[in-house]
Amino acid sequence: MKNIIIAIDGYSSCGKSTLARQLAKELNYHYVDTGAMYRAVTLYLIQNQIDIHHPEMVANVLNQISIAFDFDEATQTQITLLNGENIENQIRINPRVASAVSDVSALSEVRRFLVKQQQELGKNKGIVMDGRDIGTVVFPTAELKLFITAEASIRANRRLEELKEKGQNTTYEEVLANLAKRDHIDTTRADSPLVKASDAIEIDNSNLSKDEQLDQVLKLVKGLQMNGNG
Repeated sequence: MKNIIIAIDGYSSCGKSTLARQLAKELNYHYVDTGAMYRAVTLYLIQNQIDIHHPEMVANVLNQISIAFDFDEATQTQITLLNGENIENQIRINPRVASAVSDVSALSEVRRFLVKQQQELGKNKGIVMDGRDIGTVVFPTAELKLFITAEASIRANRRLEELKEKGQNTTYEEVLANLAKRDHIDTTRADSPLVKASDAIEIDNSNLSKDEQLDQVLKLVKGLQMNGNG
């Protein structure tokens, strides 16, 4: 069966990355976490004291940023590399990154820089990619587009548990406020806002387990392949 592109979009902390990793493993596809790419750029800007509210300053340093992915066989997890350094933990638990990533992601200069890389990663298909504009901008002709959502309170609780597991001390109210801010920026930015592609299939996983969601999507993939579209 021919390889396809699976584009997964949706709100923060709705489990897009978990689903994408599961699918990639089941299908033996490559997985690309575009959120990690935006977080990596954000971390670089913070570390180098670049004012994210000055697009020209940001644009001037983008050519100094190299983002790559590795895979940890022991933990079966993806590792994000920034200029050769493993930054996976930093981009996941650093509150400054979490607070600034949506503002950085809204910059057209950053989006153009990363979209070009993302499209290159998918040129041979056989890829699962999640983010905010994958089905609308990065791969508008993807064979399968999914739009994942969940109730805000459920997303906040999921994110809170994730942060606690990583040893970060925060509150439900802080997490919920951060999600609300990110949702607003993601859906209202001028460049590539978060919207559901007209041909995307929406999945509300508020009351779905990870395995139930995976089963639903695998059936969709199988259906595409049986109809000759994969």
